[in-house]
Amino acid sequence: MSFLTNNKYQHLSDKELVTAFKTNDAAEALGALYQRYMDLVYGVCLKYLKEREISRDAVLNIYEELHTKLKKHEVENFKSWLYMVAKNHCLMYLRSPKNLKTKEFAPELMHFEENVHLNGELEDEANFTKLERCLKGLTIEQETSVKMFYYEQKCYKEIAGITGYDQSMVRSYIQNGRRNLKICMDKK
Repeated sequence: MSFLTNNKYQHLSDKELVTAFKTNDAAEALGALYQRYMDLVYGVCLKYLKEREISRDAVLNIYEELHTKLKKHEVENFKSWLYMVAKNHCLMYLRSPKNLKTKEFAPELMHFEENVHLNGELEDEANFTKLERCLKGLTIEQETSVKMFYYEQKCYKEIAGITGYDQSMVRSYIQNGRRNLKICMDKK
């Protein structure tokens, strides 16, 4: 992108150009300064806005904003400051009400049912029944260990003390029982 050419201010540093613009109201100084970073601004705009034409418009709008913003702010590092101005401009553009995109749902995709609040409870009841049936399919050692561990909140040591199983076997019964329960629950 090209903005200005053959500008007498091009040899000055960023800081000198900012000072020249602020003290002399030299639009050419601002143009020379902006020319250096216009590609950066365009890249930022393209990153956020995703469309080339909108990004090009944003580059020009940001340049127009600089005339007032640069006079209000004390800028030490123009490149970093300009990056944030460009980013904020794009974010404000995206947040404006005219750019919010909404989608309309087709009525047939909507779920209407009178007892919607009961659906979760009915599913939970079905899963609980299925779990009870799957527990009965485990070996007696697995079923006992799993029930004591999960329902009664007992630790391996307590289960071993109550059942007489070895503590390492209790851990094994629980792990194998969980795996077998998952397999059973996943089946239709």
